[in-house]
Amino acid sequence: MNHDTICALATANGIGAIGIIRISGEQSFEIVNKIFQGKNLEKADSHTIHYGFIVDGKIQDLVTDNQQPTTDNQETIDEVMVSVFRAPKTFTAEDSVEISFHGSPHIAKKILEVLIKNGARMAKAGEFTMRAFMNGRIDLSQAESIADLIASENESSRKVALNQLKGGITNEISFLRTDLLNFVSLVELELDFAEEDVEFADRSALNQLLDKIETKLDSLIESFQYGNAIKNGTAVAIIGKPNAGKSTLLNALLKEERAIVSNIAGTTRDTIEEILHIKGHAFRLIDTAGLRDTVDEIEAIGVKKAKEKVENANILVYLADAATEDFSEDIEMIKSLMRDDLKLIICATKIDEVSPATYEKVENIFRSEISDDFDFIKISAVENQNIQDLKNELSSYVEQLKSQENNVVITNQRHFEALGKSLDAVSKVKEAIVTQISTELLAYELRNALEHLGEISGEVTNDEVLGNIFSKFCIGK
Repeated sequence: MNHDTICALATANGIGAIGIIRISGEQSFEIVNKIFQGKNLEKADSHTIHYGFIVDGKIQDLVTDNQQPTTDNQETIDEVMVSVFRAPKTFTAEDSVEISFHGSPHIAKKILEVLIKNGARMAKAGEFTMRAFMNGRIDLSQAESIADLIASENESSRKVALNQLKGGITNEISFLRTDLLNFVSLVELELDFAEEDVEFADRSALNQLLDKIETKLDSLIESFQYGNAIKNGTAVAIIGKPNAGKSTLLNALLKEERAIVSNIAGTTRDTIEEILHIKGHAFRLIDTAGLRDTVDEIEAIGVKKAKEKVENANILVYLADAATEDFSEDIEMIKSLMRDDLKLIICATKIDEVSPATYEKVENIFRSEISDDFDFIKISAVENQNIQDLKNELSSYVEQLKSQENNVVITNQRHFEALGKSLDAVSKVKEAIVTQISTELLAYELRNALEHLGEISGEVTNDEVLGNIFSKFCIGK
C-alpha cells in the first residue's frame, strides 16, 4: 500500500454553497496544520470540527482563539471548517481531514494547490475507496456498491446498492465459502497421508454442501436479469408503422412534448430516448422511425436504427392503428422482430375513433396470427386513455423478474461472471466426486471453486482487476 497522503475534491465540480476537500494518509494532520490557521489538528480529538482559515504561506504560531491571520507573508484563501477523523474509525481507515470551504471552483483549486505544495498529492480515481478496501474497511463488492449508490437514479437501484454496501452478497457467499474451505483443508490433509489411504473428508457430506452451494449460486445468477433492469433501466422500444401514434404515445408517457407529432408519415427520422420512472423503476423509452419500405435515404437509416434498437430492447411496445383494415404488414413485422426473451405489448391505438367491437376484432386477428403470449391494450394517447394500463404492464414486467426467495440482487457484471465461473467449478467438483478421481485432482477443483467464490468479495483478486474497478470511480471517492 502506498503511504502517500492524498487529497481531492469530494463534492461535484462547479459552484455551490459549500465544497469539501478530502485528505487521507499518515501526514494528513501535519500537512493541513501547515496551511490551517486555527486549532492545532495534531492535538484535536477525532470526529471534531474546527473553525479557521486556510492560508498560503508559513504559519509562525498556531492560533487557538479563531482570530484572523495577519502575518504579512500569508495569503488568506478562505474561511473554512475543518473536520478531523483519526484512524482507524474513518472511511479509509487512515488519518483523514475534510475541509469545508465556500463552494467556488477557484477556491477549491487554490486549496488543493497549497495542500500539494505542502506534501500531499492528488488522489487517483477511486483511490479513497481503494484504500478502504486495501485496509480491510470494506470488501470489494461493497466498494463497487459505493459507485452504484452514487450513480443510482431511482429508488430501486438505491435500495439494491445500499443492501450491497451493507455486505449483502458477501454475507450470502461467505458462509458457503467457509464450509467449503473446511472441506478443502480436510482433502488437502488427505494428501499428507496419501500412502496410508485414509479419507478425512466425508464425500457424501461434501456432495450435500455442493448441492447447497449450487442452489444458492443458481438463485443469485437468476437475479441478474432483475438487477440489470434496476441498475441500467429497462429498454422499451416503441415500434409501429408510420403515423401509428408512436411519438404521441411517448409524449403522453412523459407528460411533455418531447417528440414532434405530425400527420405527415415519416416525421421521426432518428431514435429518441428518454427515461421514465414508474413505481421506483427506470424505463428507457425509445421512440423510433415508422417501419416501412422507403426510398428516402434518411428515413431508411432511421428504419434500420429502429430495428437495431429492438434487438437490444427488453420490451417491444408495438402500436397498431385500429382504424386500418389490413394488419398483414404489422403481423409480418412483429414476427420478424420477436425473440424468446422479448416481452411483447401490442397497443391498438386511436380508441376514440373506433368501436369496442372493432378492438375485439383487432385483438383476435393478432392472437390468431402471432400467438397468445402477449399483452393487448387499447389506448388513445391523444385522449390519454388507458395510458396507466400500459405503465402498469411495464412495471409488472420488472416485478416479475424479481425472485421472492432471494433478498440479494446481482447488479454487477463482474459478480455475474464470477458466479458463473463458481457454478461451473462446483459442477466440476461434483463430477470429480462421482468419477472418484485422485485426491490431488479433487483438491485442485475445490481450490478452483474457492478462488472464484473469493473473487466476488475480493479475497482473491489481482492488481489488473482492482485497477479496472476503481478507475471507474470519480476522483474524490
